[in-house]
Amino acid sequence: MDYVLLVVGFALLIKGADFFVDGSSGVAKKFRVPSLIIGMTIVAMGTSLPECAVSISAALAGNTGVAVGNIVGSNIFNLMFVCGVCCLFCELPVSKQTLKGEFPFSIIVAVLLLALGYHQMNLGRVDGVILLIIFAGFLVWMIRSAMNARNKGESEEEAEYKIRPMWQCLLCIVGGTIAIAWGGNLVVDSASNIAKFFGMSDNLIGLTIVACGTSLPELVTSVVAARKKEIDMALGNVIGSNIFNILFVLGVAGSISPLKFYMENVIDTMVLVVMSILVLLFSWTKQKLVRWEGITMLALYVIYVVYICMR
Repeated sequence: MDYVLLVVGFALLIKGADFFVDGSSGVAKKFRVPSLIIGMTIVAMGTSLPECAVSISAALAGNTGVAVGNIVGSNIFNLMFVCGVCCLFCELPVSKQTLKGEFPFSIIVAVLLLALGYHQMNLGRVDGVILLIIFAGFLVWMIRSAMNARNKGESEEEAEYKIRPMWQCLLCIVGGTIAIAWGGNLVVDSASNIAKFFGMSDNLIGLTIVACGTSLPELVTSVVAARKKEIDMALGNVIGSNIFNILFVLGVAGSISPLKFYMENVIDTMVLVVMSILVLLFSWTKQKLVRWEGITMLALYVIYVVYICMR
């Protein structure tokens, strides 16, 4: 039965991502908002629903270690695996605005998490509130960027596209989000059951299957966006999801219950910071991520997975 649910979950993820990208792209073109900003806000929040559900549920249940490990593991997966796979389909151009703004901000957010967590080896309620306040500022920044882009006419003209009616776009976004969230839960639950059947420990399942499973929406959505030539949305989804995961998800979870930081969490967060800087350097060279860089990112992620399996 678990194998059937696994297949159903993947089908929901793929089809949900297809609808979600179409709907989000339609909204972006309708309001002349750059796809990058849509990717960093609506798409990023929608695809981060599984991480949000898992981490907040873990915080409510008092299993705070799962909350931190899930988010950090998911962010590493998003950055190295999702971007790496997208690079296999096409080059990922990175705008100067992203290189100087959103990308460095995602690294600063990761460093902030490391500092707050390492300070007393936990993420307390005050720390959670701080993360939520910064997240509110990030949303204001994105809204202002969208308004500036519209005023300057930086995005494409609506007349050049056959755009869906707004109700269809919203229906695609809502329906796609539900399918993505449901499919993600089915994949994580069924894969965890299969892994337990083969004797994998709960800790290893959390670091690998749960972290990767809750990031499947980002993977599928970004790959679908890349194949539909919505390149900015693919990259924006990854960067926005990583920012959303730390600032909002851990902010809410930390506000509910102080999150215990273990040394493994500290090491994994340091890995996230180092890998983020590496990908930023890759992007800075030619203002794009190319195939060999994507292959390198995938290889580094495999090395990281081997490391966490052996420690």
